Amino acid sequence: MGLTARIRTRDGWAVSHAVVTVTDMTGTQVLRAEADAEGAVRDTTELAPGAYTVIVTAVGYAPAAASALVTASGRAEVGTVTLARQGGTELPPPGPWTIDPAHSSVAAVAQHLGISSVRGRFRDFSGTIEIAPDDVTKSRVQAVISAASVDTGNDTRDTHLRSADFLDVERHPEITYHSTGLTATGSDRWTVHGELAMHGIVRPVDLDLAYLGTGADPWGGTRAAFRATAQLHREDFAMNYNQVLQAGIAAIGTTLKVELDVQAVQGESLPLG
Repeated sequence: MGLTARIRTRDGWAVSHAVVTVTDMTGTQVLRAEADAEGAVRDTTELAPGAYTVIVTAVGYAPAAASALVTASGRAEVGTVTLARQGGTELPPPGPWTIDPAHSSVAAVAQHLGISSVRGRFRDFSGTIEIAPDDVTKSRVQAVISAASVDTGNDTRDTHLRSADFLDVERHPEITYHSTGLTATGSDRWTVHGELAMHGIVRPVDLDLAYLGTGADPWGGTRAAFRATAQLHREDFAMNYNQVLQAGIAAIGTTLKVELDVQAVQGESLPLG
């Protein structure tokens, strides 16, 4: 075995797409290898005894350099090389994540009578996140919301929202969203570009997304937290119902502010129990 190394983030996650380049003391490249899915590098090329420089690079991370001394056996054991994400923020490990509805919320706020706000939420929803291993901007998210699960705390109002004047849940029982791309706006912030299907109409909708952190949960899993917001216009989805008061003020605002607080569990499914 010529070269062995482990490539990790500061949080200990494997960097599966890292590239390791080894140069001798003259600066000549003598070896190039890629990490496997576990962030491990194992290359059988036998190296001549001496001192070498090991440079590790990966998309989205700052390069790291380490020294390696090859013994008479021809082996170079670099050990663990830690990569810092560019911008200083460590992100969740790549792969599938499942949104946990019990610890997440999908809410919307609308103006009422021009002087106050009405807040509602959807109680029934699900979704998945796929974090790309080579470039986080290639990550994807999709979600499904039960339109009939709208809840504003007022039965009369909720019944009206489920009617054909608004969500028309009999004809359009699901609200869906799937992303089409991400644009970084900061070290831990992105604009998620996607398409929202609601009331039988599909429109492009961008989410302003912030990553809040990753940590272990009491059930032996790993969770990541996100917060996202968006602005929707009811008329874009053919929900034009309104009442105009004598003063010329609309009873219900035409703009909705959507607020998403999301906890996602690492893996393709939620833990049992």
